[in-house]
Amino acid sequence: MKIEKFDKFKGGWYVGNFEPSAFKTEDFEVCYKIHKMGEKWDKHYHKVSTEINFLIDGEMIIQDKKIVSGDVFTIYPYEIADPEFITDCKLIIIKTPSNINDKFLIK
Repeated sequence: MKIEKFDKFKGGWYVGNFEPSAFKTEDFEVCYKIHKMGEKWDKHYHKVSTEINFLIDGEMIIQDKKIVSGDVFTIYPYEIADPEFITDCKLIIIKTPSNINDKFLIK
């Protein structure tokens, strides 16, 4: 068994094809993310990866849809992620496949 401290991982990403990681794999990435109310997040999309998001706690708007605690929402390749955090939000994010070069910002 290996035990690691969560704060050593970058941006909440702890499984995937990157370092540091608790488990390295090209198949998928896993992240636990906390966003603060009103936090600004770059609009972006992925060309290859699909992102499955579980909003554990909070309220947010993405693609003009309100998401609330308990919702699971999936963003497919070329769909725009444009989150607005109405409250503090806690999410678990799974992205497949793991590709650190598959994030394209929209200015």
